[in-house]
Amino acid sequence: MKALVLQEDRGLSLVERPRPVCAAPDDVIVRIAQAGICGTDRGVLLGKFQAEAGVVMGHEAVGEVVETGAGVTTLKQGDRVIINPTLYCGLCHWCRRGALNFCLNKTGNEIGIDRDGAFAGFMRLEERFLHVVPEGMTDDQAVLAEPIACVLNNLEAAAVRPDDEVAVLGGGPIGTLVALVADHFGASVRVVETDPYRRATAQQFLATVPGCTARVEEPGAIAARSASLVVDSVGSLTAEAWELAANLGRIVVMGFNDRATWTVRPLELLQRGLRVIGAGDYNSQVFDRAVDLARRLPLSGLISHHVPIDRFTEALAAIGAAGNDHDEYTGMKVVIDLRAAA
Repeated sequence: MKALVLQEDRGLSLVERPRPVCAAPDDVIVRIAQAGICGTDRGVLLGKFQAEAGVVMGHEAVGEVVETGAGVTTLKQGDRVIINPTLYCGLCHWCRRGALNFCLNKTGNEIGIDRDGAFAGFMRLEERFLHVVPEGMTDDQAVLAEPIACVLNNLEAAAVRPDDEVAVLGGGPIGTLVALVADHFGASVRVVETDPYRRATAQQFLATVPGCTARVEEPGAIAARSASLVVDSVGSLTAEAWELAANLGRIVVMGFNDRATWTVRPLELLQRGLRVIGAGDYNSQVFDRAVDLARRLPLSGLISHHVPIDRFTEALAAIGAAGNDHDEYTGMKVVIDLRAAA
């Protein structure tokens, strides 16, 4: 099968790999239909996050079951499935408490980071990490279920309400989905995005959603201390979020950025009654709800590019992860079509 593998120099290479086989009774082999490129994938390729050289990247995916282990009872050949890449052991301290997303044995076993992922013709995964695609759900909706799970996890942690004035920092795919879902829950939403392409594309997408009133703005358009909820979808804009949050407001640190730092005066935190929220990864219960929500949202318009695996360099260029123009976006959500990779 064809696969996109991370090289020592942080580049991706298209290689031939053996098709995976069931190695345990609960294993399932999935033929991948399409997989989305995540901001984390981009970060790995730009050297911002660590991943193991030689790993097949990718963790947002939908496909079809082609083989099942002897112990599999909930899936059968031909089922369309969505991959839940947040793995857990089910046995450690946190798993036994129901906090599967804080599994102590997840490190060293992360899909697309140090365990082979979804940028390939086939993928092996345990039964419990696969969700059947609901009837009527398109592949484009299904491939965005995982990003929706990230969004839902953070908005639920912040207890978003219909009376919230929400400011979303960052208008990439995740920030735009935050705006869409918060609007779906009845909040008033404004997005701040610096990149002109993404600002225009996010506004165009949100404008096509029936009943959606979310707006996309340039930096500086939102008044200080006016938002009851601020979501930093970038992970490095917490200081800006602090300035936008109203008294008694909530700040959600959602984006991944292990280099970002932030200095805060504890007294101001106390006096203004602010809450800073880190939700962690989603758990499997959130993922179930995300699949159902994704089924009901018009998501396909967020995908700007469907790129066959043989032309993967075009996908990297669209997200600013190829050549020297690392910060120049020409795409919003980019999806790799893997149907020809089997």
